[in-house]
Amino acid sequence: MSDEQLQSKEFEAEVSRLLEMMIHSVYSESEVFLRELIANASDACDRLRYMQQTDEELQKLGQDFQVDITLDKDAGTITITDNGTGMSQDDLVEHLGTIARSGTRAFAAMLEEKGESGAAGIGQFGVGFYSAFIVASEVEVLSKAADKPEVSRWVSDGTSGYRVGPAEGAEFLATHGTRITLQIRENQQEYLDVSRLKQVVKKYAEHIAIPVRLIEVKDGATEVPEEVNAKGALWARNKNEILDKEYADFYRGLTHHFDEPAHIIHYHAEGRMDYSVLLFVPQEAPFDLYNGEREAQVKLHVKKMFITDKAEILPGYLRFVKGLVDCTDLPLNISREMLQNSPQVVALRKAVTNRVLTEMNKIAERMPEQFEKMFEKFGPVLKEGLYEDHERKEDLLELIRFRTTTQEGWRSLKQVKEDMKEGQQKIYYITGRSREEIDASPHLEGFKSRDIEVLILSDPIDDFWVNMVHEFDGTALASVTRAGEELKEVAKNDQAGQPDGDKAADGGAMVPEIKKATLIAAIRQALKDDVADVKLSERLTDSPVCLVSDHGGIDLNLEKILAAQGQSIQAKRILEINPDHPYILGLARRSEEKGFADEIREPARLLHDLARVMDGEAPSRPKEFVKAVTSLLQK
Repeated sequence: MSDEQLQSKEFEAEVSRLLEMMIHSVYSESEVFLRELIANASDACDRLRYMQQTDEELQKLGQDFQVDITLDKDAGTITITDNGTGMSQDDLVEHLGTIARSGTRAFAAMLEEKGESGAAGIGQFGVGFYSAFIVASEVEVLSKAADKPEVSRWVSDGTSGYRVGPAEGAEFLATHGTRITLQIRENQQEYLDVSRLKQVVKKYAEHIAIPVRLIEVKDGATEVPEEVNAKGALWARNKNEILDKEYADFYRGLTHHFDEPAHIIHYHAEGRMDYSVLLFVPQEAPFDLYNGEREAQVKLHVKKMFITDKAEILPGYLRFVKGLVDCTDLPLNISREMLQNSPQVVALRKAVTNRVLTEMNKIAERMPEQFEKMFEKFGPVLKEGLYEDHERKEDLLELIRFRTTTQEGWRSLKQVKEDMKEGQQKIYYITGRSREEIDASPHLEGFKSRDIEVLILSDPIDDFWVNMVHEFDGTALASVTRAGEELKEVAKNDQAGQPDGDKAADGGAMVPEIKKATLIAAIRQALKDDVADVKLSERLTDSPVCLVSDHGGIDLNLEKILAAQGQSIQAKRILEINPDHPYILGLARRSEEKGFADEIREPARLLHDLARVMDGEAPSRPKEFVKAVTSLLQK
């Protein structure tokens, strides 16, 4: 069949079913109906304000714009009234009778054609109005266009089409604007409670530019209107004009915290996007800092109307930062409850995150004591970025501070690198469950004897990010619990003037290297099923033995953490022997005795279990260990 033989047909749709699907699929929470209707009312007022700039007749209407929400519990109705542009009968048919036809979007398109911007409103998709049917069994619209004399009426139950025509005899006293009356469903009666209604208004419309008034009707009488929104946005003001108390009050109202902000980040950005940012770093860590979600809850506003706190403007490792971002032209999805994963959104997230890290670096450089107080509270969270944000890994390494074995206070990696010892090729670290446990580790002995500064990593996240970060500024990071011969390159503090060779600690005769080699071979044979290898140690000075990981092997503390989570990794380790320890020297001298190969099994196992105990583990053979220790005590 050729194209000429094909007939053109329009898609058919059951509009009532389409409307039902749209309402219940687009919005996850019923309360958003009020957000949408207030946003539409605010847009209508903004459009009229813009039109008044060039129309003298419209200027006579004044600019005392407002949105009134009238609650009549007895009648079961909620009425939203604005004094914006209003609509004619044709407008009602065009905009309310056609799903996804947006007056705001059409107005924005007109401005774009003129090369103008800044007056376009919030509603872009023409579906917000229909959210009214989530809570209403019937919706009535009375409207009068600012430039037309007649009042028009539109009525629908959302299922059987709509009725439209002149509103003859209607009591619509405003000279212009729109009045929307919702007949609330039986299962949505919560919105007939004045407290609940006020809560929703303050949540979404607290900071829009025009006043929102709540009017309650009781026993047929109208109460005095109550203005329920703040009618102003602190972040839209010049920061030089804002008092510290204003910032503190806003912070407490926003976060429900009782402390004051330790640091404030407030700026306005223009360019491809126009947005304002107001963020706070708390003085105290919030109680939910380590909740399972790990989400940063920076609130997103569009033209001062709250949209969501699930926009993920900041990454999880900056979740201690509280505040909001207000964007005038951010593209939103049809429900506005999730951001589109568009290049513009990605750019916003990137820009705000980079700015926060830049501000933190400034604090660290200019106010180091204040930054260290902040790091005390939020350092473990910030270090999560080293594990998950590869793009900003280098920036975070510059920012993060560490405790070390040789210095008091917090140290940067830059400072540690600058103070490296002669012959030292790497920056060393040690992980553990606490500072006390780390200080007692035999793995540090060789580093202490050489006065090498070692990073102390005792936060749970440390065991994970060190496997993702391998160097800083060209210098390798290395665990002290991994095997390595590089310590030979760094002189011991007391090494000067010492004779070459090996000398017993008790001043006895030196033990030939061949005897030490024989001892190592014997221990290696005795523990062939328990360890990966046996080597002489450069790191031990006081302890007889220790267990270390091979290069590229899993770190000891990480192995413990994974085991506690049920992920047991049975990796064999290397047993390092202190060649200068009296017990080891004694074994070395006996290494060539007849029958030594058989006798070494028990001492070798004792040394292996001793190394496990020093690492906080149980002996592999508890009974044999106790027996061997008891035997030594009896000698």
